[in-house]
Amino acid sequence: MREVISLQVGQAGVQIGNACWELYTAEHGISPDGRLQENSPSKDDQGFSTFFSPTGSGKYVPRSLYIDLEPGVVDEVRNGTYRGLFHPETLVTGKEDAANNYARGHYTIGKELIDGVMDKIRRLADNCSGLQGFFVFHSFGGGTGSGFGALLLERLSTDYGKKAKLEFCVYPAPKLSSSVVEPYNSVLTTHTTLEHSDCSFMVDNEAIYDICKKNLGVSSPGFTNLNRLIAQVVSSVTASLRFDGSLNVDLNEFQTNLVP
Repeated sequence: MREVISLQVGQAGVQIGNACWELYTAEHGISPDGRLQENSPSKDDQGFSTFFSPTGSGKYVPRSLYIDLEPGVVDEVRNGTYRGLFHPETLVTGKEDAANNYARGHYTIGKELIDGVMDKIRRLADNCSGLQGFFVFHSFGGGTGSGFGALLLERLSTDYGKKAKLEFCVYPAPKLSSSVVEPYNSVLTTHTTLEHSDCSFMVDNEAIYDICKKNLGVSSPGFTNLNRLIAQVVSSVTASLRFDGSLNVDLNEFQTNLVP
């Protein structure tokens, strides 16, 4: 099997991840506690095991890791609708956040957390029969998404140099800015992305906001709407990996077909 491990970093990454797993479970007929439903379309098609790993009790657990330097956003997952879907070991949090500061996410607080995270990634990778790569979800504007996201990509390049690394990243937009230092964080993390990522899907909050408003008729879109729209993009990109088909079956073929 050609498995893919998803890594959600920082608040934006975690919340986009939530929207994605919510959509994956709906598409594959998996209930919020991880069991296949009676009418599940995936009963005969095992393609979805690229993203879900079966457990001894007959449940399916996402091959994913949620990482944030402060516990608030991940606690919502621990206590939310899908708390039965994720293994508690795959929800990793620190004690204090990066305060929108790249250096805190990369050099000080992030540095204390990174070894534990790499151990957990190694465990996920050991559970795969033929790991093909990683999906990294993060924002470029936040402290954890930019700083820790960059550190994680660097370490993935060192430990898993041959594996594909694709990222879905939210680029900051001036109209929807949550902090004044977003441009600095973005510039600093773009440098790492160029060097260590094989393929980046850039998402701009402002553009998605406009799509929600003008094309989808949502009068005042919130982050939930934006994340669900991003999840639709991620779902269509990964559909060929999760369902049986002949095109874009693995991540390398994917990159080959994207580059003209």
